[in-house]
This record gives sequence, C-alpha cells and structure tokens, in this order.
Amino acid sequence: MKPAEGSTVIGKSVVVRGELSGDEDLFIDGDIEGTVTLPESRLTIGPNARVKADLSVRDVIVFGHLTGNVVATGRVDLRPSAIVKGDIHAGRLSIEESAVLTGRVELKVTSEVPKPSAPAPVVPVPVEPSNSLFTQPKA
Repeated sequence: MKPAEGSTVIGKSVVVRGELSGDEDLFIDGDIEGTVTLPESRLTIGPNARVKADLSVRDVIVFGHLTGNVVATGRVDLRPSAIVKGDIHAGRLSIEESAVLTGRVELKVTSEVPKPSAPAPVVPVPVEPSNSLFTQPKA
C-alpha cells in the first residue's frame, strides 16, 4: 500500500505514545497509542497499523486495526482488512465487505433539511343561503 502524495508517513517500525495533532494528511502504518487530532485533514490507517487512540479527524480510511472512538466531520471508510473496536460519529460511513466493526455508529446530518412550510390557515368563509335551497313556504 502506497500513501497518498503529500501525506506525512509514520512507518511500520515506528511506535508513538501520546498526543498526535496536525494540519496535513497523515498515513500511519506503525503503532499509535493516545489521541490523534487532524480536524482539517485525512488520516489513513495502513494495513500494518495497530492504533489504540481516540480520533478527531475530517476523514479517515482504515485498512488496519483501530481500537478507539472516531469523530469525523467528513467520511469514515472501513476497507476489507479493517478491524475497528469503538464508536463512530461521522457525516458518512462506508463499510466494505469483510471489514469488522464492533461499536455504535451515529451519522450526523451534514446539512439542515428545510422544514416544510406550515399550511395556510383555513379561514371559514360565510356562505349565504341560496334562494333555491332555502325557500319559504308559500301561504
């Protein structure tokens, strides 16, 4: 698997413990433990990665193992080799065949749906009796 061009790469022999944050796309193929915060960027968890962290990202693509909760303002993609244990809160979610997810999913509405306008109030219109229906008896 090749990381996207321009991404920062954490290789498979690297171990990081603590808080990881930034403003650029990140490809992780190593071991991460702690928190990952990339509010305006994409995180890719590679096939060799073992991530035990809570994620706060724009988008995330998971090929490896992830244990932790995910908050994504955009999309979460779980590819066939993904194993995820944790809750997902996202705008969109894609789960490919053979991916494993253990946890809850909450998809947020990305844009407000316009509320239907209230129907016009019904105003009773006075109806005058018609002479043909209401006739006086002749004397």
